[in-house]
Amino acid sequence: MAGTGTGSGSGTALETVRGTGSCGIGIQADGTDGNCVTFVLHDEDHTLGNSLRYMVMKNPDVEFCGYCITHPSESKINFRIQTRGALPAVEPFRKGLNDLMSVCQHVLNTFERSVKEFRAQKEEEMQ
Repeated sequence: MAGTGTGSGSGTALETVRGTGSCGIGIQADGTDGNCVTFVLHDEDHTLGNSLRYMVMKNPDVEFCGYCITHPSESKINFRIQTRGALPAVEPFRKGLNDLMSVCQHVLNTFERSVKEFRAQKEEEMQ
């Protein structure tokens, strides 16, 4: 679900995308074309920031991608993407999130398979 509102006075659009939990992603768009967007990620840190930056930068249509932690006492990331051409910045952001989820799922599946094989091997040794 998405709700939209406008920023105060500067003409900056602000949109909050909410999932099933209480966390959300605020989207602050600079300009009118949507090629340069700052995503505000709440309750996140360098773990997601650096991994997502890597995945987004693999896209050849992305000219710039970077993030910063606003302050050590806040768990909030400003994640900025600038694209080439007419591609909206939200597209590589979504693709980066989906690709990162796929990589994490692959790692989890590989780990669980290895644990299962290890336990089966230990059971064979004990018999």
